Amino acid sequence: MNYDILLTFVLATAALAISPGPDNIFVLIQSMTNGKKYGIATVAGLMTGCLVHATLLAFGVSAIIKQNPNLFFVIKLFGAIYLVFLAYKVFRSSDHLEISDRGVKRKSLGALYKQGFIMNVLNPKVTIFFLAFFPGFLFSNYLNIVVQFYVLAGIFILVSFTIFSVIAILSGTISNYLSEHRQLGKILKWLQIVVFLGIAVYLLISDK
Repeated sequence: MNYDILLTFVLATAALAISPGPDNIFVLIQSMTNGKKYGIATVAGLMTGCLVHATLLAFGVSAIIKQNPNLFFVIKLFGAIYLVFLAYKVFRSSDHLEISDRGVKRKSLGALYKQGFIMNVLNPKVTIFFLAFFPGFLFSNYLNIVVQFYVLAGIFILVSFTIFSVIAILSGTISNYLSEHRQLGKILKWLQIVVFLGIAVYLLISDK
């Protein structure tokens, strides 16, 4: 078992969770509108959805690797190309963070959990991202591939849940800080670009 790979995966996941994106901004807005515990309910729904995508990935990709190990390189190459594409999309996007709770209706805990879950499960981009991200971080030559995918999914969910929950709890402070420091949008934009490109390079040079 390669713990260095797992540590790299934890750091990459944390960087991705911190970088502004549709999910953590959605959590931030719901927390501002409904309250901290409602934001955490949203996070719980999103993370449950991640488990569905991880299950599809674990059994689908493991079957492909068992049938033809040479396809593993093709999967990693696809992953690297997709991550470079995501970096390019971020580069082309605005560095202005638009965060507003105006017009957002208050909802119950159950409704926000359900919305987070459905929003994640029905988003095919999550499956594509997992397919791009996870295979390069398989950490054992002996452990079953399905088990490894579930371990990675568990780490991804735990790290993301922790960071997203902190965003929910500190939503008011974060919103005020972002409003007062507009230049932070540019810094966070380039953080996303560096993270995506860094993971892409890692996938290409990894011998797993």
